Amino acid sequence: MGAHAARRHPHGRRILVVSVALMIAGVLLGFPRADGAPVAADACRTVSAALPRGDCGPFWQVLAEDFNGDRVPLGAFSDCAHNIETSGAHCAGLSGKYRDNWWAYPTGWLDTANSRGRDVVGVYHPEDTVSVGPAENGDGRMSIRMWRPADGGPVHASAVVPRAVMDMKYGKYSARIKVVKPAPGYKSAWLHYGGGCEMDHPEGNWTGDLTAFHHPCGGGEQGYFPGADDWTEWHTVSTEWTPGNVRFFVDGRQIGHDTREVPSRPLSWVLQNESALEGPGAAPGSSAQLDITWVAAYAYDWK
Repeated sequence: MGAHAARRHPHGRRILVVSVALMIAGVLLGFPRADGAPVAADACRTVSAALPRGDCGPFWQVLAEDFNGDRVPLGAFSDCAHNIETSGAHCAGLSGKYRDNWWAYPTGWLDTANSRGRDVVGVYHPEDTVSVGPAENGDGRMSIRMWRPADGGPVHASAVVPRAVMDMKYGKYSARIKVVKPAPGYKSAWLHYGGGCEMDHPEGNWTGDLTAFHHPCGGGEQGYFPGADDWTEWHTVSTEWTPGNVRFFVDGRQIGHDTREVPSRPLSWVLQNESALEGPGAAPGSSAQLDITWVAAYAYDWK
């Protein structure tokens, strides 16, 4: 089971140099207006901080969660090894809408660093890393707090999965996120993965840059798309996946577009957070935290 969870991230390929045309298009699509706001480029025109609601373009909204309802304390994301990686997957420790809407990689699954020869690796522990509740300003958030024991054991990592879009082909996937406590050795790689295909957005060490990647299904060079300089600012991230196309957006601005062997099979959206694959490992006794203030997901062309 650990090997299964650790297969996630084949970043040994060379980075594809983004073409001048793509870079120019990205700049034009994101050029700020006179009031400083970026011009919307994604299908839902999500440039505000608010949770978008309703359908847009060819996308039909199937999930809109702002975390302003019930609280989920640490410990509730437990007993998650039920019908793993299927639409019936669930965490028995959850109740109500969170049991209906969320799953997490079960305790004991190994993170990607275990297959990379890293000195510091991670093990998934949703029960002591994931919680839902209000921030100091009252804003409801899902908090992902990863940490490494003081005795130098493995990082406690976390990967949560919205059940509404498990095993779904195509769609739009958006969230508003901020690293509220950075520390070296922790990262995210939110992804769609399977059958030799992989789309990652956002990805990067929490102390570095926020980027997106596309790994064509048939192999070859990966597409690499810089998105933002700092995880510690609020960003809205979106992936639009349609037949033959994948587009990545940050704060409404398109940062990348690829057409090379885009997946055409159902995949799940995994909000994967784990130990770093490059740079220093997490120090013993350290911790870092990512907050998510909303998540929205859409099916493609269902109507």
